[in-house]
Amino acid sequence: MSAVTAAKATTDVNAAQLAINTIRTLSMDAVQQAKSGHPGTPMALAPLVYTLWNRVMRFDPQDPIWPNRDRFVLSNGHASMLLWSILHLTRTQAVNSDYEKLGQPSVTLDDIRHFRQLDSKAPGHPEYRWVSGVETTTGPLGQGVATSVGMAIAQKWLASHYNRPGFEIFDYNIYAVCGDGCMMEGISSEAASLAGHLGLDNLCWIYDNNRITIEGNTNITFTEDVAARFLAYGWNVLSVGDANDIDRIEHAFDVFRKTKGRPTFIVLDSHIGYGSPNKQDTASAHGEPLGEEEIRLTKRRYGWPEDAKFLVPDGVYDHFSAGVGTRGAQARREWSELFNQYRTNFPELANEVELMQRRELPSGWDRNLPVFPADPKGIAGRDASSKVLNVLAQSIPWFLGGSADLGPSNKTTLTYEGAGSLQADTPGGKNLHFGIREHAMAAIVNGLSLSKLRAFGATFFIFSDYARPAIRLSALMELPTIFVFTHEAMSDGEDGPTHQPVEHLASFRAIPGLIALRPADANEVVEAYRYIMELRHEPAILALSRQPLPTLDRTKYASASGLARGAYVLADPPDRNPEVILIASGSEVSLALEAHEKLLAEGIRSRVVSMPSWEIFEHQSQEYQDTVLPPDIKARVAVEQASSFGWERYAGRPGRLNCMKTFGASAPLKELQKKFGFEPDQIVTAAKAVLDGK
Repeated sequence: MSAVTAAKATTDVNAAQLAINTIRTLSMDAVQQAKSGHPGTPMALAPLVYTLWNRVMRFDPQDPIWPNRDRFVLSNGHASMLLWSILHLTRTQAVNSDYEKLGQPSVTLDDIRHFRQLDSKAPGHPEYRWVSGVETTTGPLGQGVATSVGMAIAQKWLASHYNRPGFEIFDYNIYAVCGDGCMMEGISSEAASLAGHLGLDNLCWIYDNNRITIEGNTNITFTEDVAARFLAYGWNVLSVGDANDIDRIEHAFDVFRKTKGRPTFIVLDSHIGYGSPNKQDTASAHGEPLGEEEIRLTKRRYGWPEDAKFLVPDGVYDHFSAGVGTRGAQARREWSELFNQYRTNFPELANEVELMQRRELPSGWDRNLPVFPADPKGIAGRDASSKVLNVLAQSIPWFLGGSADLGPSNKTTLTYEGAGSLQADTPGGKNLHFGIREHAMAAIVNGLSLSKLRAFGATFFIFSDYARPAIRLSALMELPTIFVFTHEAMSDGEDGPTHQPVEHLASFRAIPGLIALRPADANEVVEAYRYIMELRHEPAILALSRQPLPTLDRTKYASASGLARGAYVLADPPDRNPEVILIASGSEVSLALEAHEKLLAEGIRSRVVSMPSWEIFEHQSQEYQDTVLPPDIKARVAVEQASSFGWERYAGRPGRLNCMKTFGASAPLKELQKKFGFEPDQIVTAAKAVLDGK
């Protein structure tokens, strides 16, 4: 090696170490100032994150939403200072919700000084949409790695549909950093199993094997052979014994990029080091600030000014600019030039890509949606949904999804010619088979949506319990995800209370930003999908019936388009001056209509309100809400085969709640309806009672 080459190598090593120690000291200072947070993992993983961002990833800080960028997921989100440090040091730029560049940094040094404080762009855990450069919200352990599987599936699907010879429009990779907590959570096992089955060779998880959790060393709870587990899943498993060896780390990433047919799992052995020789690698060190004295000792070990706070030494910004900045800008520029030529050669495909990136829909997407004729025998909500899904999947090229092993029961299988199944050798299929993995399914749907696909996941409504954490994150991230839940009440009666959701509607209605819809008939199902598909920043769940529901005569009753307002007047007395209001959703709407006709026959003026969505109704003006539920009409009956929790806001006092107050039972549906009060005559009795003030 020449003297010049040796000098350059030494300079590069020194610059790298300076950058790594900057990440570490920013993390220590931020946690100390906040008196809250986790300094240990950011300190231990600084070499990894430095290597990945500055030497490996294709990411342009000037355009953090460039479609073919590599994705970085910090699944152990408590180490968020890793991300805030790297976004700041790379000078990643901010983008708003309309995908416009704002000309300002995503994370400023002042944000880091105010780590975990109100309005800082350096919150306690990574938050998508709040901070540009964050690919997904993480914090609940295991969610990040599971979501990364959805991102990897999306890349495979996009490449299959849009790449052409000489035009590799989508060939990005997904990197996810995780820890012992992620490995213990069941969702990561579900997701890793599916990733191995699908051979997602664009996916790399880096496991921080530091053997520490909040309660202490993992030998008290977690002694399995994690590497062997991932080998069994069909992953390529690599080991880097020293978390500070950036050359070995880079080599492992090189092996990942050359590995075909399998995802890669890198085991990184780290140890959280501090300045004091008697400072132990304990839970308190992992999850609490170090203290001023320990920080000074640690900085001394780094050769750092001991009393300097939030110091970014000269040359660090330039070092990242020369690394990820230059490499990312060149990669994006080359991709943009390629895409311009692609647009010339394949204008229709290019238009689809651009619509997708803006979360817009192709013109005429709803042209062929079915209209169902009036039919007293009717059709099940799940069957109407099936017809709609097959239309949408053909009208919207990037619409896809599947079920957690219940496709034939959910009726979510796309059956049109050419739909296909998404498998390792057919990554362009539109039917996803998630297996019995509801939790991972919901996180994967989030990953697909984060990649700008319109995706749905499905299962029985009762099993939404297993998917709820990821659905909550859909709402937190403002993703337009879709979850199709069938068997939404007591329709599968003989299976008993273990399969009869009672509290589920109330619990989903409690999630801010989530749209819950329970359609009353086939045409409300159509309108529900019409509403959902135009959402850009809100997730939605559909609660659909297993049993046939009468298809209402819309020449007699109001149009199903009223669903778009959340609740609407379905039927009124001839003088439109009701004295009692029957409010219902789903299968109970037809029962309320029968009760309405009986009441009219007895000279009692009733109104029926179909209320498929509380959330959409609450979005309407107070004037509209008052036309549907006039404040001066106090006699009201709410009817729903679900918990009464929350219905007081619409039924009021002295309103009556014909809802579930217990769990269900094992019996045929009609017997259950009789037992629990879901028959027209019982609704009539309730209406008379509330009118009589009883």
